[in-house]
Amino acid sequence: MNFNYKNPSSPEQLMRNRYEAFVNKDGDYLNKTTTLTYIYDERNYENTEWLKLDVISSKDNSVEFKAYYRENNLIYLLHEKSNFTQIDGMWKYAGGELFNSKIERNESCPCGRGKKFKKCCSK
Repeated sequence: MNFNYKNPSSPEQLMRNRYEAFVNKDGDYLNKTTTLTYIYDERNYENTEWLKLDVISSKDNSVEFKAYYRENNLIYLLHEKSNFTQIDGMWKYAGGELFNSKIERNESCPCGRGKKFKKCCSK
């Protein structure tokens, strides 16, 4: 995917950019694109492999998504409704609401092998 890291034109584009920044461990970008007091520390994510991003909805200044990642050979799901605001013409992440979601057994496994989760990485 080709991301415009300079000035995303929408909250969804910024959310996708920030996901890609997590994948690439681009802490500078993550710190620059938030209104929160946030210091990205690569050591917190050194064992994290981001697998897949699903955007569920994008409306007004919020984006709901599911991001799948692997840590210590286990796959996890981050399900969030993120809020964004524009400051001086630039979109910034302004926090979000986390949902208590899990990967369903009959979902396609986010690892990309093409199997159902129950017959792949849930074991």
